[in-house]
Amino acid sequence: MSTVAVIPSRYASSRLEGKALVDLAGKPMVQRVYEVALRTHLVDRVIVATDDKRILDAVQGFGGEAELTSPQHVSGTDRIAEVVDHLSCDVVVNLQGDEPLMDPRLIDDVVKLLLDDQDVSMASAQSPIETIEDLMNPNIVKVVSDRNGYALYFSRSPIPSRFRNVEDAGDSFGFKHIGLYVYRKDFLKKVVNLGTSPLEKQERLEQLRVLENGYRIKLVTTKCDSIGVDTPEDLILARKRIEQLEGQKDIR
Repeated sequence: MSTVAVIPSRYASSRLEGKALVDLAGKPMVQRVYEVALRTHLVDRVIVATDDKRILDAVQGFGGEAELTSPQHVSGTDRIAEVVDHLSCDVVVNLQGDEPLMDPRLIDDVVKLLLDDQDVSMASAQSPIETIEDLMNPNIVKVVSDRNGYALYFSRSPIPSRFRNVEDAGDSFGFKHIGLYVYRKDFLKKVVNLGTSPLEKQERLEQLRVLENGYRIKLVTTKCDSIGVDTPEDLILARKRIEQLEGQKDIR
């Protein structure tokens, strides 16, 4: 069973223009993400899917593989679907282009859910929320799951509802969603063809399209905590984390 990781990457961004090419300790962010995928054990091929020639040139410049896609796509999932449509593969990893600190071991763990269980068509990950600030931050997506590890709902608001007040949370803040997706190729095509759903529009969360149409998303629970780079503040944090990790390598 073959697995391909596709990294959707676009130049335009409302909060951080050109973020795919911003410098992270001497490398563009898209290269950092690409190298994460290369460090996995269960991914056979890595491709950047972009609608911008500047990103295409940058990826090819560091020896990576990239494809130009239609500029009309409204989501990264649509962009990925265009690329894998002509590929011979069984499993597709959607590795976000703004996740330079994603743990390769977590990618393998999520892929393994599909390799080990034919009933799993789509998988993702969750990690514990550790602070009140993260619990209340609408940019951090929360998730609740059933007893078998399947997602019940995703929201930008604190869930379950007992977390409506900060004082109610106590020491248990629930889980946040990690934006990593793995699909069977045929199921990815199905998701794209479903079209936007009402809850997806309200929450601005594409994964709700899957749940709203009666399908399931299996979750890996992890303590791995990536930093998605959406804002200039995120960029500062990511740079510090990468510099720390690179410094530890130098010490060894």
